[in-house]
Amino acid sequence: MTDDPIDFEAAKLDPSAVFSIPEAVLTHPSLSDEQKIELLRRWEYDASELAVAEEEGMTGGESSMLGRVLRALESLTGGFDTEHSPPTKLGGLSRKDVQQD
Repeated sequence: MTDDPIDFEAAKLDPSAVFSIPEAVLTHPSLSDEQKIELLRRWEYDASELAVAEEEGMTGGESSMLGRVLRALESLTGGFDTEHSPPTKLGGLSRKDVQQD
């Protein structure tokens, strides 16, 4: 990853196509914290879907980045309340749970 500006709209559609790992989002100098959170939230959703598919035996064994994405989000937001997250199979987090203070 270079320090060059990225195509934010393309990154929103598929963050993993632009960044090799979630931590690269954190260290990219041309992104605001809000943009980083938005990209990581999208990545979190995609990784959650992959984790559910893996659980149901519907993938070819690709590794999920869910834990790494959640740790990256936590480092930006100071954490989130998983006790009060919606009870979905994806374990979704409400947007307010990952907003900055």
